[in-house]
Amino acid sequence: MRVSIEPFDSPADGYRIRRAVHEHDVPDIPFMTEDAFKAGLIHPPPGLEFERYLGLLDGEPVGYLELEVFQLDNLSSAEILLEVLPEHRRQGVGRALYQRMLERGAAHGRKHLIGSTVDRHPDGTAFATAMGAVAGLEDTRSRLDLTRIDAAHHAKLREEALAHAEGYRVIDWLGVPADEIIDDVAYLESRLMADAPTGDIAWEAEKIDAERLRADELARQKRGRLSYCAAALRGDKVVAWTVIAGELAQPAQAWQQTTLVDPDHRGHRLGMLVKLANLDNVRRHRPGIEAIDTFNASQNEYMLRINRALGFRAVDISTEWQHDL
Repeated sequence: MRVSIEPFDSPADGYRIRRAVHEHDVPDIPFMTEDAFKAGLIHPPPGLEFERYLGLLDGEPVGYLELEVFQLDNLSSAEILLEVLPEHRRQGVGRALYQRMLERGAAHGRKHLIGSTVDRHPDGTAFATAMGAVAGLEDTRSRLDLTRIDAAHHAKLREEALAHAEGYRVIDWLGVPADEIIDDVAYLESRLMADAPTGDIAWEAEKIDAERLRADELARQKRGRLSYCAAALRGDKVVAWTVIAGELAQPAQAWQQTTLVDPDHRGHRLGMLVKLANLDNVRRHRPGIEAIDTFNASQNEYMLRINRALGFRAVDISTEWQHDL
């Protein structure tokens, strides 16, 4: 069998490979539509450059490699997505793509190459270990089944949170934050990598300002996705916020993303309060939603405890790996 690597020039092949791997590894999560995949090639998030390659076996594309090269922060790192069709694994394609990854990472001056595997399948762990990557962080994926929400329990959680949050008010919105709050939201978002556990992975705090936050959301919308947001304010200042994002063409599922409270305002149940408000926001604007998934570092017991109280249940473990050059 002959293995070769070619620059990515076929969105149809890339989508076919990515979808097949996704449906094998995490079949309970709907994969993005082909239109969304193609839009992602044209409208990437700001501050990122991408390189993509196909791995061929006897001329047939069976593997996919994507390097996400940061341009505004984390300048010593790149994030990696490497996938091979399940039926063509252990035939040298993954190894060839990995070698190309190392070469291109070095060409970009990167010291750390970071990727993840889903632990329910042994292939990824075995491959990453064999290639010399080192496990740096365990993540828990949790799911909230919105078809089985206990409304009375959520009402009680809200009442308890409000009792600790005197002097704060909650707002919600869709998409880009309003001009009068966008600087506050950008500040909180920029704290994420500093406040959330990152284990032994070489993540640095991101440099996010209002311009970058706005550009990120507008690019997300061009990819067919929308953000649902809620925040807690003290006076006119946003001191806590949370965001859920979902593909509009996949109305039954979405992703819980950032939840962050300013350190000076912790201890007032604001994390719980904004999460509850945003669940209302999502269900109001996305009536067909059935499930929300989220990733948290397995050591982040504070956020996992809040999620469990809301009804999230752990369904998967994944591992973030790092290869140092």
